[in-house]
Amino acid sequence: MTTNVGTLDRIARVILGAALIAFALGYIFPGTGWNMLGWIGIVPLGTAALGNCPAYSLLGLSTCPVKQS
Repeated sequence: MTTNVGTLDRIARVILGAALIAFALGYIFPGTGWNMLGWIGIVPLGTAALGNCPAYSLLGLSTCPVKQS
């Protein structure tokens, strides 16, 4: 699996994922009835941890800098 998620992209994904999980747990806007949708925050956390985004692969994108040898 190739890395296609750069450092800044990973940081943004961790922040977004953590905020969505906090929403799901009721720390942000508790009791709105939509809190279960916050569990989708697992996806950006997973892609940040693995460094690979399947959507980027399908679209041929990469935010990871090209390594020169």
